[in-house]
Amino acid sequence: MPPRRRELLGSALCGTAALAAPALVHSRAAAARVLVVGGGFGGATAARYLRRIAPQLQVTLIEPARRFYTCPFSNLYLAGLRSWESLGHDYDGLRAAGVEVIHERAEDVDAAARTLRLAGGQLLRWDRLVLSPGIDLRWNALDGYDAAAAELAPHAWKAGAQTLLLRRQMQAMRDGGTFVMVIPDNPFRCPPGPYERAAMVAHYFKRYKPRSKILLLDAKENFSKKALFLQGWKALYGEMIEWLGLSRDGQAVRVDAQALEVETVFGARHRADVLNVIPPQKAGFIAERAGVTDGSGWAPVKGENFESQRVAGIHVLGDASFAGPMPKSGFAANNQGKLAAAAIAAELAGLEPPTASYANTCYSLIGPGYGISVAGVYRAQQGRLIDMPHSVGISPLDADAAFRAAEASHGAAWYAAISADIWDR
Repeated sequence: MPPRRRELLGSALCGTAALAAPALVHSRAAAARVLVVGGGFGGATAARYLRRIAPQLQVTLIEPARRFYTCPFSNLYLAGLRSWESLGHDYDGLRAAGVEVIHERAEDVDAAARTLRLAGGQLLRWDRLVLSPGIDLRWNALDGYDAAAAELAPHAWKAGAQTLLLRRQMQAMRDGGTFVMVIPDNPFRCPPGPYERAAMVAHYFKRYKPRSKILLLDAKENFSKKALFLQGWKALYGEMIEWLGLSRDGQAVRVDAQALEVETVFGARHRADVLNVIPPQKAGFIAERAGVTDGSGWAPVKGENFESQRVAGIHVLGDASFAGPMPKSGFAANNQGKLAAAAIAAELAGLEPPTASYANTCYSLIGPGYGISVAGVYRAQQGRLIDMPHSVGISPLDADAAFRAAEASHGAAWYAAISADIWDR
């Protein structure tokens, strides 16, 4: 690995390690109650680390699913490189850490009264509220694409039934068919995700349906790790993947799910055998109910602690937040959960909050033994997050096969480590 590359990745990982070290807050913290909504990368991390940092806090996690399936690595499931159950995590480890877990949907927030209402009618009081609800989809933001259409042309952008449906459609597709993916403009969950998915679908097709094609209709001209993806697609899959960006009329404006057809801005129509539509997105439902979202549909936050800019006492983590240059990724949400936990514990104890510094590393798999990554470090400045100077590290284009294999291995190790850190005992 080139020296500069090692330095940049090392900075990102050190930032995470620093947040992982528990700065224990014991007797000075009041026995306050913190409610955490959402048991994914951000929420489950915050709940676990709140208990670790300030064990006397009452920490309750609200999450409808009894088993959480991750979007990270779900593309590998589509390729046949991971089992479905390898993506699932339960909450026994958090219970063992002293977190109360309630499997119910959060329905409403009264910020003035500091209460949260559950779907069953139960009213929970909170001293601090952490929202990490992930995303909701903007139905009909793309003409013709609603919840019913998603049953014919799945988005698979929330891991679960949609992911299983897309895999079944891929398996049933004829050899020589066309897989069409619609990709939205920024911001959206996991910026490199669609392009990794294209590679994983291509891996599956190369093995089982080698005459098939993949067409990507993209509302953007540029995307995360673009040069690396284009290089990797070409090296492993030849001409199987075609990407049409904004300047090549790649922006979809209408979907006919019954006909499996997409229309673009300038009237081109593309027919699919399998149609994967990733629509525009927004913060999960409860964020809107809490009043923390703005006109963008996302929740602007303070860079120092991810507290809402709109409602005091509520912190918003992960994909639901708008955090400037920090992307919507699992790594970022985990990082945010640790910092927010430390900040909340310090505030409740009347102590100085920690210095806000964050990191993100995103691994993508283009094929077995062929990985790429990007890393960044961020800090708070006057309430906002900014990139640390010279902190962005990206896999070099001229890397050899051993480097690509190491990146693939690092990605798998990251998933195992972060899963253990968040959910496992």
